[in-house]
Amino acid sequence: MATLNLIQALNKGLHEEMERNGDVVLLGEDVGRRGGVFGTTEGLQAKFGRERVMDTPLSECGIVGTAIGMALYGLRPIAEIQFLDFIYPAFDQIVSELAKMRYRSGGQYTCPVVVRAPSGGGIAGGHYHSQSSEAYFAHTPGLQVVIPSTPHDAKGLLASAVRGEDPVIFLEPKILYRAVKGEVPDGDYTVPIGPSRIVREGKDVTVFSWGAMVRVCETAADEAAKEGIDCHIVDLRTLVPVDVAGIEEGAKRTGRVVVVQEAPRTCGYGAEVSALVSERAIEYLESPVVRVAGFDTPFPYTLEHVYMPDAHRVLRAIRKAAGF
Repeated sequence: MATLNLIQALNKGLHEEMERNGDVVLLGEDVGRRGGVFGTTEGLQAKFGRERVMDTPLSECGIVGTAIGMALYGLRPIAEIQFLDFIYPAFDQIVSELAKMRYRSGGQYTCPVVVRAPSGGGIAGGHYHSQSSEAYFAHTPGLQVVIPSTPHDAKGLLASAVRGEDPVIFLEPKILYRAVKGEVPDGDYTVPIGPSRIVREGKDVTVFSWGAMVRVCETAADEAAKEGIDCHIVDLRTLVPVDVAGIEEGAKRTGRVVVVQEAPRTCGYGAEVSALVSERAIEYLESPVVRVAGFDTPFPYTLEHVYMPDAHRVLRAIRKAAGF
């Protein structure tokens, strides 16, 4: 079993899926000869050729539109958007065409496109390279939304996404690309899209999160433990479909809930988690749900460290829930 970082796990996963199925193709800006801005697709064009690993013009609408056509003709395209912030020119293709193809065709056609994009802040990228836009896509019926936080999950969830019949928005927390390492099994394996992951078991406060914020929550939980607060941490991993039973179980386990997201607070995905907790476990709650999020502002450059939730902000929320 190898120890890999997130980039290496994703690269290995892409290699294996392209080896496994000759219908898997990759397209995007600089994914071929350069190997991607972050090196995620390094070596793929050299191994599989330019017909399967295609450098595209700077047109996100064109990338996704082409991927949709490829999928309808039997291929399994992986479309890379260089940064999640650049996805908006393709928004109409994604929400109006890609997400609705199965529905509008009465189930005659599926559209198995995986749209990969580095997401979130933490690399001093400023407001055009740091956004967390998962809620836009979670709101669109027909799309699956996946955000891994570990190398093991990244490779396994990617395999499930590529092999599935539905379109997947696969978001990769760029701050974690080289910052986290973990054991990745040798050979073929998948992580199912849907079930959450219990990161840490505890009895006092349940913390729900996903993506880059999971590691922040773990650090906060370590500090909380020094104060006698035992945290139960749940990594949702997939926002659509979401593990409703896992959220309910986690909330009932402690009766005190903190939800942590990097995206702006208003109408963020954390509000959906809070609503599910209220609908399904309100009689078990010992305190109001506490949310920790980014602020309702454009993502700042010089104040990135203020905008992004850190362990201190999460620890304050844990104390608030525990002390209510």
